[in-house]
Amino acid sequence: MGALHEGHLSLVRKAYETCDEVVVSIFVNPTQFNNPSDLANYPRTLENDLLLLEQVGNLSVFSPSIEDIYPTTDDFKPINLNGLDRVLEGKFRPGHFEGVVHVVYNLFQLVQPNKAFFGLKDFQQVAVIKHMIQEFELPIELIACPTSRSKEGLALSSRNMRLSSNEQVDALIIYQTLQEVIRLKSHYSPAETRALAENYFNQGNLRLEYLEIVDSNTLLPLEQQWSASSTCCIAAFCGEVRLIDNMQC
Repeated sequence: MGALHEGHLSLVRKAYETCDEVVVSIFVNPTQFNNPSDLANYPRTLENDLLLLEQVGNLSVFSPSIEDIYPTTDDFKPINLNGLDRVLEGKFRPGHFEGVVHVVYNLFQLVQPNKAFFGLKDFQQVAVIKHMIQEFELPIELIACPTSRSKEGLALSSRNMRLSSNEQVDALIIYQTLQEVIRLKSHYSPAETRALAENYFNQGNLRLEYLEIVDSNTLLPLEQQWSASSTCCIAAFCGEVRLIDNMQC
């Protein structure tokens, strides 16, 4: 959605190394915001975005209008997301993933990519888009790329632009809590780990919205037993800015 940072550029470089042609879409999608003020405050820095992309190499930028993405002839039909849209982000942002699926499907129809590169900072989004590709039987390979972080561990995000220098330090409690979950895992059940991690998080200055430990495939919460692959997901407010992060644990 623009306001590009090193995390986005790492995806573009990966695509540039892998593919013969690269298209970068930049579009602030109104249908995936359930908070009007969040949409209004979302940073829009297209001119700077283009300068950053020039440094990567020779590629195409697709910056469509709302009418391009949502024409009057739009024939998109919603799909069943099998509950992937009702947990974690979906629980606190109703309608968010319906908007994500709609815009990504329409972008795919316009661009017709063979491969699509998405960052794992939006872990749930990757799971939803993977499901969408399977449901529509699209000939697209989804490539999930690791989360880019500052040297201190803060997950890179366009929303970080809205944080003061002190808030960026405060926000490190998210990464520190994820590291704490990994440390606790070998001694406690998922439910016990979650409770201890919440206590650890609450020693910081952020307001926790959720901290969940889930099965990485189903996104269902884990309680007594760890699964073969589990992920801890956190959403919290740093001042007025909502931040998310996750880590496999």
